[in-house]
Amino acid sequence: MPARITAYDWIAHHNANRASRRAIVDLESGQTLTYGDLHQRIDGLSAHLQSVGVTKGDRVALLAHNGPEYFDLQFAGMRIGSIAVLLNWRLTVPELEYIVGDCSPSVLVYSPEFADTAQELASRCGVTTLIPIDDDYEAIVTSGESPETCLVEHDDPSTIMYTSGTTGHPKGAIITHGMTFWNCVNLGIPARITPETVQLVILPLFHTGGLNCYSNPVLHAGGRIVIARTFEPGEALGIIGDPSYEVTHFFGVPAPYQFMMQHPDFETADLSRLQIAGVGGAPCALAIMERWAERGVELMQGFGMTETSPGAIFLDPADAMRKIGSTGKELLHTEARIVNEDGEEAGPNEVGELWVRGPHITPGYWNRPDATAEAFVDDWLRTGDAAKRDDEGFYYIVDRWKDMYISGGENVYPAEVENVVYQLPGIVEAAIVGVPDSKWGESGVAVVVLESDSDLDQATLIQHCVERLAKFKVPARMHVIDELPRNATGKVLKRELRVMLAGEDSPAIS
Repeated sequence: MPARITAYDWIAHHNANRASRRAIVDLESGQTLTYGDLHQRIDGLSAHLQSVGVTKGDRVALLAHNGPEYFDLQFAGMRIGSIAVLLNWRLTVPELEYIVGDCSPSVLVYSPEFADTAQELASRCGVTTLIPIDDDYEAIVTSGESPETCLVEHDDPSTIMYTSGTTGHPKGAIITHGMTFWNCVNLGIPARITPETVQLVILPLFHTGGLNCYSNPVLHAGGRIVIARTFEPGEALGIIGDPSYEVTHFFGVPAPYQFMMQHPDFETADLSRLQIAGVGGAPCALAIMERWAERGVELMQGFGMTETSPGAIFLDPADAMRKIGSTGKELLHTEARIVNEDGEEAGPNEVGELWVRGPHITPGYWNRPDATAEAFVDDWLRTGDAAKRDDEGFYYIVDRWKDMYISGGENVYPAEVENVVYQLPGIVEAAIVGVPDSKWGESGVAVVVLESDSDLDQATLIQHCVERLAKFKVPARMHVIDELPRNATGKVLKRELRVMLAGEDSPAIS
């Protein structure tokens, strides 16, 4: 039987060794927390949760905007074994009702602005204890009370993160303490995270991108995170450029980088202290990467997902420009392979589905043995992403495996077409989706957002693509909208675009 591994308490360690060091700066409240402060808050919340009946393995849900409470609750799990359920506050009550009903938390911590939603969820789902984040909450976390700690091991669940469900209900990916630790190692080394690291956090903390890229690795190392409640391009540029914040690291999906580079302050913003600017969550258009490179910032692409906690593949800074567009190679404690449609190992530059394995991979989905079985082949996680690997071993995420559409018998990967469309002047945003076509089975539609003074027309866009792409990849038409629909982390919701273009019968893929 393999040895059981204790999940060590990072914050307790930092409190014992560097209690006065700043851990969290919360921009919304203006609050600055040292590691000593954070240690006390975790103790106070842990003791209070125990006083209302929470024991090891019990779920505690959080419905709140970005703030220190995410870390209060997450790290309480290292002391009393509770499992944090981080709720997406953008969801409707019926959507949240399914999630809360699925994981059955006994406690719901919530921001006052979500009081009505919290009360409704408690009523519908039988949540027994509600804890608003108010003055009473601050009294709890600063009480000086200490919990009765229990043994927590790497295999014990730390968090349940519900993945956005594009078909049916969302699935609760189980994140263990061991997964979080190995992600800190995997991302911390290539992202050069040290006790001197200061990261601006703009992604929602209920999402793995906000919590783990690179918030948890930074706190694991004893560095500092600066938490923004929301993302505003000019404000983010200002914070990065302000020497008083000392920001060295930033992470986002492609959209924030795109919006910042389109902001009038982009040309003059001081980016000189930014050591690492990571991008992931979706393929990043080459035009975005090249524009940031012109300002001296090489965007470091990576690949991951909630189920990989999330890091799996990362492009080393030394190869950033030479391999622009690549997501890099496997992280230190990760294995990867590409499997073609015949279930065989793909050759160099052959597109197939990316599979990964390692100690940072989820053991499965909460209450969903069927989904767990579907996601794994032996101990390999099927990512659902189409990828290829070049002769040097660098991976390229072509698109979502299921996002691929087939036109006239040929596979089309939208990200490739989007890169070409982004070359056109006047394009603010672009997304390619496949819709039913009576002749070709499916054909592509270029859904674009144009600059206010742009005169780009369909004929020009199509001719541009004809000159740069195989005929079967060229969009059949262009559709102009005011803005692309996105989820909380900035990913384009292509399902919504398909429904808009082709109706409810369009394929239910993300």
